[in-house]
Amino acid sequence: MEFEEVRVDEYMTTDVATVGPDAWVTDVVDRIKEGSQFDGLPVVDADDQLLGFVSAIDLLEIYGDESVEEVMRRELVVVRPEMSVKNAARVIFRTGHQFLPVVDEDGELLGMFSNGDAVRSQIERTTPSKVQSTRQLLERQHETSVGVDEREVAVDALIPTQREVYADELEGRKYELKNDLAEPLIVVSYGSKTFLIDGHHRAMAARSLDLDRTSAYVLTVSPDEVEELGFETVARRGGLDSLADVDVNDYVQHPLIEKTEPDR
Repeated sequence: MEFEEVRVDEYMTTDVATVGPDAWVTDVVDRIKEGSQFDGLPVVDADDQLLGFVSAIDLLEIYGDESVEEVMRRELVVVRPEMSVKNAARVIFRTGHQFLPVVDEDGELLGMFSNGDAVRSQIERTTPSKVQSTRQLLERQHETSVGVDEREVAVDALIPTQREVYADELEGRKYELKNDLAEPLIVVSYGSKTFLIDGHHRAMAARSLDLDRTSAYVLTVSPDEVEELGFETVARRGGLDSLADVDVNDYVQHPLIEKTEPDR
C-alpha cells in the first residue's frame, strides 16, 4: 500500500470527549483542567453534529455563567475520513493546527486526527520495511532462518552496536517516548544476548527516563545454527557491553564551536 492510500480513519482518535452548546463555561473549564486530549472540546448537538470547538484560550476572561455556544469557535478546518493521511498532514502543517476534527458528509463528528497520528502512521509503515531488510541481511549472511516478533525488551539487557549518540537527538527521542510516538527498536536475540541494531537514541532516551522496558521488533537467531554474529563482533571490538558504554556527544559544547558574546 502506498502512503497516499493510507486513510485518516485508519489512524484518527475515535474516543473523543465532547460538550454540548448549552453547557456552562465553568463546567468546561473544570473538564479542561482535569485533562483534555486536544486542549479543548468539540461542541456537538444531540445527533453528534459538529457545531464548533471551545479551547482554554477561548475561555480566557469569560464569565463562568455564559454558555459554550456564546464563546465557541464556529469556523473550523475539518477533514473527511477518506482523506489520505499525507494530505491531512499537509493541512495540519499549512494551517498551524495541532489536530483536525474528522466529520462525515452530514457533518457528524467521527473523531480527531492529530499531528501525532500522522507521525504514528509513518512510523508504522517505515519500521516494518527496516525490519524486513535486516532480516534478509541476516538470512543471507548466515544462511539461516530468522524469526520476527514484536514485544517489549529489557532496556538494561541491550548490547549496543554503536559507540556514540548525539545529545540534541536524544532530547527529541525523550519527547517521543513520553508522547507514545517512538518507533520500536530493532534488536537481535541471540541465545542469552540481545543486540541493539536500530534505535540507539531511543534506547538511550528510555534509559535516561528510567524505563525498564521498551517496545521492539525482535529478530531471533539461534546460536546452534550461527556460530557468531557480525553484530557480536562489532560490539566486542568496540568494548560495548551495555548502554552505559555509549557516549553522548553534545557537539554544541565542542571546543571547535565558537559562541558569540552578547553586547554589554
